[in-house]
Amino acid sequence: MNGVTLVRHPRSLGNGAAVKTGIRNASGDYVALMDADGQHRAQDLASMIKRFSDGYDMVVGARNWEGQAGVHRGLMNLIFNYLASWMVGQAVPDLTSGFRIAKRRLLLRFVYLMPNGFSYPTTTTMSFFRAGYSVAYEPVKVLERVGKSHIRPLKDGFRFLLIIFRIGVLYSPLKLFLPISLAFFSAGFLYYAYTYYSFHRFTNMSALLLSTSILVFLMGLVSEQITMLNYRDSEKD
Repeated sequence: MNGVTLVRHPRSLGNGAAVKTGIRNASGDYVALMDADGQHRAQDLASMIKRFSDGYDMVVGARNWEGQAGVHRGLMNLIFNYLASWMVGQAVPDLTSGFRIAKRRLLLRFVYLMPNGFSYPTTTTMSFFRAGYSVAYEPVKVLERVGKSHIRPLKDGFRFLLIIFRIGVLYSPLKLFLPISLAFFSAGFLYYAYTYYSFHRFTNMSALLLSTSILVFLMGLVSEQITMLNYRDSEKD
């Protein structure tokens, strides 16, 4: 009807599964994703599409503070934005916005990473940035939600964090392993300095902390090399 093809799952598989099915069944060069709660305005797609002429691979509709669903969700999203920005080394003003347009051939490269539940915005954003694709953020107005949100701040917030770190490990492992290694090394060195000046001893705890820092760093290096090998697959159409 009206040129729309409806694809159904035999049973409910989750928000992310529906998005992945839509991406796989789309036929155009670009895919527009938006929430079904009435918050996103279709007329904003026009301004978002114009950004592709500047060479971007994905354009995200960015919400302001007024567009957040409550203070707790707004604060949670600020934390996610900060962590994601640190992870990818670029500004991420709205990590969890479900309103976006992207090149379909690029989305297909990361479909296997998307969870069947929520968090496809987090996954696609992190994947595009870490794979070196250009992402633009277009300010959009968000309307009042129709119905009740199914996202639970604590449980789903913890899952969002896991997804951020999972994508970070997949594309930039040293971003996580190096700080942890430095933390163990600092603790071991400081503890050794304390025991040396106090008891003139090098304790087992100092040896454990310092050796752990070396092991964590080596794990990060190995993970980085594995990441480089896996990265070849993201270049295939």
